[in-house]
Amino acid sequence: MKSKVINIIGGGLAGSQAAVFLAEKGYTVNLFEMRPNVKTEVHNTAMLGELVCSNSLKSEGMKNASGVLKEELKLLNCKLLEIAYENSVPAGMALAVDRENFSRKITEIVKESGVNLIRREVVSYQEFDLNEEILLVATGPMTSDKFMESIGEITGSDKLYFFDAVSPIIDSEEIDFDKCFYADRHSPEEENGDYINCPMNEGQYKELVRMLVEANVIENADFEKKYLFERCQPIEEIARSGIDAMRFGPLKPVGLTDPNTGEEPYAVVQLRQENNDRSMYNLVGFQTRLKWGEQKKIVHSIPGLENVEILRYGVMHKNTYIDSPRVLDKQFCLEKNPAVYFAGQITGVEGYVECIASGLYAAINIDRKIQGLNPVEFPEATILGGLFKYVNEAEKLKPMYANFGLLPPVKAKRKDRRIKKAQRAVESMKEYLKNNEI
Repeated sequence: MKSKVINIIGGGLAGSQAAVFLAEKGYTVNLFEMRPNVKTEVHNTAMLGELVCSNSLKSEGMKNASGVLKEELKLLNCKLLEIAYENSVPAGMALAVDRENFSRKITEIVKESGVNLIRREVVSYQEFDLNEEILLVATGPMTSDKFMESIGEITGSDKLYFFDAVSPIIDSEEIDFDKCFYADRHSPEEENGDYINCPMNEGQYKELVRMLVEANVIENADFEKKYLFERCQPIEEIARSGIDAMRFGPLKPVGLTDPNTGEEPYAVVQLRQENNDRSMYNLVGFQTRLKWGEQKKIVHSIPGLENVEILRYGVMHKNTYIDSPRVLDKQFCLEKNPAVYFAGQITGVEGYVECIASGLYAAINIDRKIQGLNPVEFPEATILGGLFKYVNEAEKLKPMYANFGLLPPVKAKRKDRRIKKAQRAVESMKEYLKNNEI
């Protein structure tokens, strides 16, 4: 074993990926996870890498930045992405996982790789000898209050925060398929598709809007709309922003044909598979902070879902992140202390795969620093490079997911720009890895 000890705080996606990578490199790795001894508002298990929001890791298509990100991570032999594919469930062009099997496998791999999994809450960075050891903070959006105070001390910055929301999950047994149908957007009519679609006419849609606008929400003393992350707006906030907001957002009917009418519905609520047994589905885009009684009324008002059992209600929680452009260097190392690194959502990356990527990136650079090698800095033409550049240089950091807007422009017709950027990104990554023997 290599003599350097690396302590990782947080057993989420970023921390687990970093732990496995560094353990396989031969380091002594201690992974601290406070669950189940200390619970959070949203986690349900003690397993590592638990997904608390959607079970979707987003698109696999190369015309989508999420798909390009996955291709880049494949080139880096990303372990958690490999586990995701091994535990995937049908989801059209997206990569979705059976969340329990996914987390269970991550937990097994972490233990099998030789990581020392320590189940206790870390309350201060001062618990570690930073003259002799490396510390990687990957505590994520649910960082405990005690440790967040310690992070504030070591970063010298006030904590920033935004609010996130989780969609309800329902039992599929009582879905009424006389009203609902299987289909993916723009898929051929002869194919069933992976999503269950609940079509709505104009009257049903407007009644849903009314119910959402008038529904009672769970009050939060810290809640302010300006802190809501755009990609996770609660459905009731979308409804309040305009009568057609949901119809042009999560309830858009584009590319779907109701087999009962042969026409495109006025609006559609989509359900996405949660597990391999197809016994659980989540309501796509229905993140919410509504009271549970209100959620039940609203879910049962949706055509085809009148009698379903709600297995998990949506919840609202606060996500915490640091001011990365002001406190971290390009390798996610704390500028004030070269023995401290950060990874995951606490840095300002948003999204499951993005968190995995940041954990791998920090781990690669920890390994290279210990070995006395030059740090890794991925090309700006790659999704990884563009995302990490944004997190490191943003004038006013807002949590960011993979998107083509992070990449330099290309000269091509509008319809070809995405695929051109995608191709350039993958080739840039291949060339960079080859030239730097990574």
